[in-house]
Amino acid sequence: MSPSGTRWWQRLTAPFAGPVDAHERWVVIDTETTGLDPANDALIAIGGVAVGPRGVRIGDSFEAVVRRDGAVDARNVVVHGLGREAQLAGVPAAQVLRGFIEWVGEAHLVGYHAAFDREVIERAARGAGLAFPRRPWLDCAPLAAAIAPADRAGTDASLDACLAQHGLVCGTRHNAAGDALATAELLVKLRRVAEAQGRAGFSDLIALTRNRRWLPGA
Repeated sequence: MSPSGTRWWQRLTAPFAGPVDAHERWVVIDTETTGLDPANDALIAIGGVAVGPRGVRIGDSFEAVVRRDGAVDARNVVVHGLGREAQLAGVPAAQVLRGFIEWVGEAHLVGYHAAFDREVIERAARGAGLAFPRRPWLDCAPLAAAIAPADRAGTDASLDACLAQHGLVCGTRHNAAGDALATAELLVKLRRVAEAQGRAGFSDLIALTRNRRWLPGA
């Protein structure tokens, strides 16, 4: 990890300790898959980190690689770094998802281009004979566009672009845990802006995203 990445983790870790009420706990989720089709491609990894009233809570996090013995697409491995050996050494899907559902608990759900992760997780859970909680997800992509539309005009909608637009430099990216952590820091920044605009709660931010017409980019 780069020196700037180390400072980023330290900044996130230091101030936030102690329990958080379930209604104030938001969990930011990211997945890695075998491809870009959430209706057909398989889940490879899940990463998640909680955000409380004061910010990101590194100690309240989840990370797991799912065991797979199928074909491995080298183009995807370049992105997430999880080759055949890493996937074979993973944990059975049912065990991963059972633990993940328990970790999520009653928390609010957050993602970046969240519809993709939601479909992947819900389909994987069904395949394992489990039910992932059916409740709203907050998508930070349209949230960022709604909160600062002038800043986002003309830029692409990728997480990398959004992080750069908001002055965030993250040392570890393009794996589920790293992307969840990067999105969590983005969420903290967006919440502060939204609170200054008089929009503080989860339902307020959901309403903002629904009022914003958004076409996801790469």
